[in-house]
Amino acid sequence: MKIQSLLAVTLLALAVPAFAQNSGNEDKPNLQKWEQDYLNLPEDRREKFAEHLTKARELFGQKRIFETVEELKNAESIFADSPDVENMFGACQVEFRNFDKAMKHFEKANALAPNNPNVLFNIAEVHFVKKEWKDCERYLERILPMMDEDKRQLQMSRLVEFKLLLCKIKLNDMDAAKEIAGRHDHLDDSPFPYYAEAALAFQQGEEVEAEIALARAGRIFRNPNMIAPWKDTLMEFGYIKSFYGGDIGEGAE
Repeated sequence: MKIQSLLAVTLLALAVPAFAQNSGNEDKPNLQKWEQDYLNLPEDRREKFAEHLTKARELFGQKRIFETVEELKNAESIFADSPDVENMFGACQVEFRNFDKAMKHFEKANALAPNNPNVLFNIAEVHFVKKEWKDCERYLERILPMMDEDKRQLQMSRLVEFKLLLCKIKLNDMDAAKEIAGRHDHLDDSPFPYYAEAALAFQQGEEVEAEIALARAGRIFRNPNMIAPWKDTLMEFGYIKSFYGGDIGEGAE
């Protein structure tokens, strides 16, 4: 049973440093080892690597996953220690629902570029789809302060909070779940308050009220790309039915 991967919304915030394309000998800022190793490549090799990585991003966005993997292999043959490549390999494995393989790639990306919130989110997402609620909770609580520091990440920050709310429900910490749900009112610029309201209603068995909240979110946020990760989260959790039929996950026990 396949659903759209939520990783696409956070994929590759790890950018190859802009200065990496410069071949001069000017002083460079403090670099991580993988960045310095990348800069030590000949310029033509860096350019070829960037071409393969850019193409892989485009193919992934088009859900051409097998072709994405081939482009990533081409990039890896030029530079083997890129957190971007590892992150994308992991995202491809999530599309295949090979979660253990995905986790290995995400963990390698995190080892190369520690504490990148997008890689940490992907690790949390694997724990989420595997129903490893305590581990997921731990990563989400670690990510949230990082997201809050960047106002451009509002939608992702709210999605992290929503997933954390769902973890609290599964861990039977309803006081914490209700506290998270009450953090943002209906003037918020995200679907969070409606989906939080729906999640609590589903948990109480109030399906009509939950569906009303979801319908309101759909009327207010008409862009399907904005709603998709929220809806997919509830599908994965098991509170709403998949397009492919049946409930996903074990949320609606």
